Amino acid sequence: MPPRARLLRPALFLAAALMAVPVAAQDGSRTGTNAGTSHAVSGQQSAVAIAADLSAGAGGSTKLTLTLSKPIEARAFVMERPDRVVIDLAEVNFQLGPETGRRREGLVSSFRYGLFAPGRSRIVVDLAQPANVGRIETTTRARDGAVLLSVEFQKADREAFRRAAVSNDPAPPSRKVTAAEPTDSRPLIMIDAGHGGIDPGAIAATGIFEKDIVFGFAQALAGKLEASGRYRVRMTRDRDVFVPLSERVRIAREASADLFVSIHADSISSAPQVRGATIYTGSEKATDAESAKLAERENKADAAAGTESSEGPGHIADILQELTLRETRTFSSGFAKGLMSYLGPVMEMSNKPHREAGFVVLRSPDVPSVLVELGYLSSKRDLDLLQSEAWRADVTGGMAKAIDAFFANRTSLTRPMPPRRSAAIAPVSP
Repeated sequence: MPPRARLLRPALFLAAALMAVPVAAQDGSRTGTNAGTSHAVSGQQSAVAIAADLSAGAGGSTKLTLTLSKPIEARAFVMERPDRVVIDLAEVNFQLGPETGRRREGLVSSFRYGLFAPGRSRIVVDLAQPANVGRIETTTRARDGAVLLSVEFQKADREAFRRAAVSNDPAPPSRKVTAAEPTDSRPLIMIDAGHGGIDPGAIAATGIFEKDIVFGFAQALAGKLEASGRYRVRMTRDRDVFVPLSERVRIAREASADLFVSIHADSISSAPQVRGATIYTGSEKATDAESAKLAERENKADAAAGTESSEGPGHIADILQELTLRETRTFSSGFAKGLMSYLGPVMEMSNKPHREAGFVVLRSPDVPSVLVELGYLSSKRDLDLLQSEAWRADVTGGMAKAIDAFFANRTSLTRPMPPRRSAAIAPVSP
């Protein structure tokens, strides 16, 4: 896992960050609107946030204030089920402590933040009760030139909140389209690092995020597969950015991937003794209640990031697609069983290592797909292993062998391969 950025003393860090702020922005000027939008100067470099504070105001209002290196644009809207405020920003480099956003204050029960798409960051505020967005205001602190961006939340009744709520993010992130590789017949492996950006996934007691653990592992697996020269390898995300669940499936299908491997890590704080890896394949009916609950949690990733889930390819349009889906799931299960046999000697497996559940990312009708839960962040032993370079090398090696075995038998497989498309969706890039 890549080391998390170290926090410098705020005064020193801000002094360095403010080098990029235009002189005109340090004159103590004030801007603000009531329409959920704040316009400010933007520069070439991302703004740096070194603090995010909640404070209670008059009349039961609550204010979120970001301390930034320079002014940025911001807009906000509210969403129901669950109740939340979504704040969209220009790209921000968040240099905040691990406990930021976990403390309840007034109308806010918690908030999370991160990169939402290239050039865009997002803060999702979970509301303790219905509240609408009041004034969004930008001020410049005279003593050090720091920019303070504040968003006010005002108590609202349910009906007023419902009227203000929107059903979808009006500006979904766009994905770059690149030319396909028609002359390269090597199998294409799509590696999906779970969560990312504003969606941290599970969080260990030590403050370590699942998104960081699985991204480091996914990079290592991609590197091992690429080094063999047998495969083309792509990742659904190549940095700490949010990618909607259905978009991950679409990326794999548009690229005509031959195998989709989604990497995750679980957490059960009430049962720290539970540990070990589990391999999941897609099914409308879960193997057990535990698998169903895990899929339900994972499928809420879009809501956690302030977007609405789309159905994606989960609904089968005709009998041909249904037959293709059944055959694809047979291949997925075959790969999962092979994966178990290669991972068993190099890592601890759970008491039921192969299970099925209705994960959104496993709904592709024509790409064999598995989701691997590497272990539990709530288990100290698993967490230590998940951060071990030696363990990672052994496990990615086992996965690579399982993939080799899967494609070595391709001559005996009858799965109809979808035609190569003229364009492929590229992973998100800076």
